Amino acid sequence: MSIPSMSELREAARVVALPLVTRFRGIETREVLLLDGPAGWSEFSPFLEYDDAEASTWLAAAIDFGWHDQPAALRARIPVNATVPAVGAASVAEVLARFDGCRTAKVKVADPGQSLADDIARVHAVREAIGSEGRIRLDANGGWNVDEAERAVHALAEFDLEYLEQPCASIGELVELRERLADWGIPIAADESVRKAADPLAVARAGAADLLVVKAQPLGGVRRAVQIVADAGLPVVVSSALETSVGLSMGLALAAALPRLDFDCGLGTASLLAADVTARPLRPEAGMLPVGRVTPDPHLLEQHAAAPERRDWWLARLDRCHALL
Repeated sequence: MSIPSMSELREAARVVALPLVTRFRGIETREVLLLDGPAGWSEFSPFLEYDDAEASTWLAAAIDFGWHDQPAALRARIPVNATVPAVGAASVAEVLARFDGCRTAKVKVADPGQSLADDIARVHAVREAIGSEGRIRLDANGGWNVDEAERAVHALAEFDLEYLEQPCASIGELVELRERLADWGIPIAADESVRKAADPLAVARAGAADLLVVKAQPLGGVRRAVQIVADAGLPVVVSSALETSVGLSMGLALAAALPRLDFDCGLGTASLLAADVTARPLRPEAGMLPVGRVTPDPHLLEQHAAAPERRDWWLARLDRCHALL
């Protein structure tokens, strides 16, 4: 992959700060760096706590999407799920209302400072809201040990779970939990064990998961992610990293390029943003999102431009990560 010069990237860069509708992943504002590349707009948005080595993979994805042709799209629209942060049960209906027509809900559980009782109340509220035909998947972000995860599954299985995403942090724990839950019929999905791993295929080789959650930016771009999916040989869910609609268009390009897409994708997260960089954000309509490039509106880029010191911080990060490519 050819890499543009740092001066070219600086010229193409726009840094924005977007408020969230509700606190998510411990933040209330999402900062991202957008790049106006020759192939179209792209996004570089590793979370603030990620080190440069991890963030550089996200930059490789942004460059690939903004400077190079992408795989052919095999579908024009992608079915997506609603995402329910670790909110109180009373707020669940309000969150779900932002995801038009979505019949699958991914519910955050095992949030620091919350209890299993909080999780049960939230999942119960989701089931009440989407009805018996809706699908519920849980995402623990590796927050449980094996015993805690097994206990949680026993308590939450009554809500008819589609799958359990990253219940434990390590591959060894996932293997053990899968063995313990063999008779429960609840699939295990791996997320962090794929996107944060030096070897994203290790979890598949270990038999630690039934399906993989893949994200375009953390895996180095659409083309690399397509190859990882092919090599893993497992069903996948394409998901997002709380990106703007520009970043989501990269995830949609990945979902559109995969030969098989058996699950609703976690790409509806623009509904968690209180603002976006386009007047037509990629929010679900009838549970679907269209595949295609997104071009930001200049006045929205200006309106949501990050403070000068934050822009400088992102440009310095861009420079460091560029040096690692």
